[in-house]
Amino acid sequence: MTQPGTMPAMSKEMQDCVDACMTCHSICEETMSSCMQMGGQAQMQIMRALMDCAETTRMCADMMMRRSPMSAEMCAMCAKACEMCAEACMAMPDDAQMMRCAEACRRCAATCRAMAGATM
Repeated sequence: MTQPGTMPAMSKEMQDCVDACMTCHSICEETMSSCMQMGGQAQMQIMRALMDCAETTRMCADMMMRRSPMSAEMCAMCAKACEMCAEACMAMPDDAQMMRCAEACRRCAATCRAMAGATM
């Protein structure tokens, strides 16, 4: 039983999703920094995907932590942003940072898709 004014504990699935979102956010930020050091106009599409993914994953984690009634919809959007970012990163398969980012994005997308289908 929870105290009045307190939120129930997060489910393991929700906590795993929050963790995946925060990890993905961090890796996207690191990858943006790596892209800026590389330079070049070809990176602009990747940078946009990284920025969208970083912002979406942070917001998604925040909404789940505060038990927003819009969390499921945000998780669905986050999964889409993560998949788009993973695809953009795959454009540079020889870059270890890009591959690390694509992997984190795919893991986050999977947990977000699962949460989007769950009742929060």
